[in-house]
Amino acid sequence: MDRPLIRHCVEADEYWFDEGCFILELSNDADDPAVSVARARVRPGATTHWHSLQGTTERYVINSGRGSVEIGELPPAPVSSGDTVIIPPGCRQRISNTGSEDLVFLAICTPRFTTEAYTPLE
Repeated sequence: MDRPLIRHCVEADEYWFDEGCFILELSNDADDPAVSVARARVRPGATTHWHSLQGTTERYVINSGRGSVEIGELPPAPVSSGDTVIIPPGCRQRISNTGSEDLVFLAICTPRFTTEAYTPLE
C-alpha cells in the first residue's frame, strides 16, 4: 500500500462464518497483503470449530466478553478484555464464549487472511 486510506466500518457487512462465529472484515484487501483485521463475535455458550491457518500468524485481541481459548497443545486458557493470543502458522485453534454476553475480538492476520490458508480440523 503506497497511499493513505481510511476504511469505514459497515456493520451490515457482518456475516456468519461456518467456523461458528460472526465476522466483520475491517481490512482485508489484496492491495494491503501484509495484514488483515477482522472483528469476530462468538455467541454465549458457543465454541468455534478446530481449525488452523497455513502460512499465517493470527492474533486475537479480546475487546469484550469472556472466553476460553485452546491453541496447539496448551491447556484451555481464560481470556477477557485486553488479552492478546498469538497463534503461529499451522497451529490448531478454537475459542469458546464462557460468558453471558457476546465474546468480541479482533483477528489480526499476517500475511492477510485468505480462504486458501484456512484448514478445518473437524
